[in-house]
Amino acid sequence: MTTIQIDLPDATAQAAREAGLLTPEALERLLNEALRRKQAADSLLSIADRVAAAGIEPMSMEEINAEVKAARAARKQRARDH
Repeated sequence: MTTIQIDLPDATAQAAREAGLLTPEALERLLNEALRRKQAADSLLSIADRVAAAGIEPMSMEEINAEVKAARAARKQRARDH
């Protein structure tokens, strides 16, 4: 177990305390969520670099929307099948 000490402005610390965000459990959740978001962003940027290096043309907004709709439909179908 690691102990961490941070300095926060009084107003921020008070608001975080009142919101229940300064408990070890809440801080662990917040940090884990931030780590997942950072890993996802790093992965996305890595993919973007490879796509650019491969010379693949960017998708249009219409193509992106079509892909999102198809993924959502597939997810709904899988949920119905289970």
